[in-house]
Amino acid sequence: MKALSLRQPMAWAIFHGKDIENRTWKLPAYGFSPPDRIYIHASKEFDMEHWRWIADNDNRLCTFIPDYDSPVFVRGALIGEVDIVDCVRNHSSHWFFGPYGFVLRNPIEYKIPIPCKGKLGFFTPEVK
Repeated sequence: MKALSLRQPMAWAIFHGKDIENRTWKLPAYGFSPPDRIYIHASKEFDMEHWRWIADNDNRLCTFIPDYDSPVFVRGALIGEVDIVDCVRNHSSHWFFGPYGFVLRNPIEYKIPIPCKGKLGFFTPEVK
Protein backbone atom coordinates (compact mmCIF):
# COMPACT_ATOMS: atom_id res chain seq x y z
CA MET A 1 0.00 0.00 0.00
CA LYS A 2 1.23 3.50 -0.78
CA ALA A 3 1.29 6.35 1.74
CA LEU A 4 0.71 10.09 1.47
CA SER A 5 2.33 12.44 3.96
CA LEU A 6 0.46 15.47 5.26
CA ARG A 7 1.33 18.08 7.84
CA GLN A 8 -0.74 18.26 10.98
CA PRO A 9 -3.50 19.25 11.49
CA MET A 10 -4.59 18.22 7.98
CA ALA A 11 -3.60 14.59 8.57
CA TRP A 12 -5.74 14.58 11.74
CA ALA A 13 -8.62 16.24 9.88
CA ILE A 14 -8.99 13.29 7.47
CA PHE A 15 -10.25 11.24 10.41
CA HIS A 16 -12.49 14.06 11.65
CA GLY A 17 -14.56 15.09 8.64
CA LYS A 18 -12.09 16.13 5.92
CA ASP A 19 -13.26 14.40 2.76
CA ILE A 20 -10.94 15.99 0.18
CA GLU A 21 -7.16 16.19 -0.01
CA ASN A 22 -6.15 19.17 -2.16
CA ARG A 23 -3.12 18.94 -4.41
CA THR A 24 -1.57 20.89 -7.25
CA TRP A 25 -1.16 17.61 -9.14
CA LYS A 26 -3.56 14.85 -10.17
CA LEU A 27 -3.28 11.17 -9.34
CA PRO A 28 -0.42 9.50 -11.18
CA ALA A 29 -1.65 7.61 -14.26
CA TYR A 30 0.43 4.61 -13.19
CA GLY A 31 -0.26 2.57 -10.10
CA PHE A 32 -3.64 4.13 -9.22
CA SER A 33 -7.13 3.16 -10.22
CA PRO A 34 -9.65 4.47 -7.70
CA PRO A 35 -10.79 3.26 -5.34
CA ASP A 36 -7.33 2.73 -3.88
CA ARG A 37 -6.55 2.36 -0.18
CA ILE A 38 -3.59 4.41 1.10
CA TYR A 39 -1.88 5.08 4.41
CA ILE A 40 -2.02 8.57 5.85
CA HIS A 41 1.35 9.68 7.19
CA ALA A 42 1.60 12.63 9.56
CA SER A 43 4.79 14.57 8.85
CA LYS A 44 6.95 15.97 11.61
CA GLU A 45 5.97 19.54 10.72
CA PHE A 46 2.92 21.36 12.05
CA ASP A 47 1.10 23.89 9.87
CA MET A 48 -0.18 26.67 12.14
CA GLU A 49 -1.87 28.47 9.23
CA HIS A 50 -4.05 25.43 8.54
CA TRP A 51 -4.79 25.02 12.26
CA ARG A 52 -6.03 28.64 12.39
CA TRP A 53 -8.11 28.12 9.25
CA ILE A 54 -9.85 25.06 10.72
CA ALA A 55 -10.36 26.84 14.06
CA ASP A 56 -11.86 29.88 12.31
CA ASN A 57 -14.17 27.70 10.19
CA ASP A 58 -15.05 24.87 12.57
CA ASN A 59 -18.82 25.49 12.39
CA ARG A 60 -18.81 25.43 8.59
CA LEU A 61 -16.59 22.35 8.51
CA CYS A 62 -18.65 20.50 11.15
CA THR A 63 -15.58 19.66 13.19
CA PHE A 64 -13.95 20.92 16.38
CA ILE A 65 -10.18 21.19 16.38
CA PRO A 66 -8.16 20.64 19.58
CA ASP A 67 -5.52 23.12 20.75
CA TYR A 68 -2.48 23.19 18.47
CA ASP A 69 -0.26 21.61 21.14
CA SER A 70 -2.64 18.69 21.76
CA PRO A 71 -1.13 15.19 21.77
CA VAL A 72 -3.75 14.11 19.20
CA PHE A 73 -1.52 15.69 16.55
CA VAL A 74 0.83 12.72 16.20
CA ARG A 75 3.85 13.41 14.02
CA GLY A 76 6.33 11.26 12.14
CA ALA A 77 4.04 8.23 11.85
CA LEU A 78 1.43 6.39 9.85
CA ILE A 79 -1.78 7.38 11.63
CA GLY A 80 -4.42 5.58 9.57
CA GLU A 81 -5.70 4.71 6.15
CA VAL A 82 -8.35 5.91 3.72
CA ASP A 83 -9.75 5.15 0.27
CA ILE A 84 -9.12 7.55 -2.62
CA VAL A 85 -12.26 7.13 -4.71
CA ASP A 86 -11.74 9.88 -7.29
CA CYS A 87 -9.56 12.78 -8.39
CA VAL A 88 -11.60 15.88 -9.26
CA ARG A 89 -11.13 19.47 -10.42
CA ASN A 90 -14.33 20.70 -8.75
CA HIS A 91 -16.24 19.52 -5.68
CA SER A 92 -18.96 20.78 -3.35
CA SER A 93 -16.99 19.88 -0.19
CA HIS A 94 -16.14 22.78 2.13
CA TRP A 95 -12.63 21.32 2.19
CA PHE A 96 -12.07 21.65 -1.58
CA PHE A 97 -9.72 24.35 -2.85
CA GLY A 98 -8.06 22.55 -5.76
CA PRO A 99 -6.77 22.73 -8.30
CA TYR A 100 -7.09 18.95 -7.81
CA GLY A 101 -8.89 17.12 -5.04
CA PHE A 102 -8.52 13.49 -4.02
CA VAL A 103 -11.98 12.41 -2.84
CA LEU A 104 -11.58 10.42 0.39
CA ARG A 105 -13.86 7.78 1.92
CA ASN A 106 -13.79 5.17 4.70
CA PRO A 107 -11.08 6.62 6.95
CA ILE A 108 -9.75 4.41 9.74
CA GLU A 109 -7.55 6.08 12.35
CA TYR A 110 -5.05 3.82 14.11
CA LYS A 111 -5.22 3.57 17.89
CA ILE A 112 -1.44 3.10 17.91
CA PRO A 113 0.46 5.15 15.28
CA ILE A 114 3.29 3.41 13.42
CA PRO A 115 6.54 5.45 13.46
CA CYS A 116 7.71 6.02 9.92
CA LYS A 117 9.73 8.52 7.91
CA GLY A 118 7.71 10.40 5.29
CA LYS A 119 8.49 11.50 1.74
CA LEU A 120 6.97 13.85 -0.82
CA GLY A 121 4.24 12.52 -3.07
CA PHE A 122 3.06 8.93 -2.79
CA PHE A 123 5.62 6.61 -1.28
CA THR A 124 6.04 3.07 -0.02
CA PRO A 125 6.51 3.35 3.74
CA GLU A 126 9.52 1.72 5.38
CA VAL A 127 8.27 0.47 8.71
CA LYS A 128 10.76 -0.93 11.20
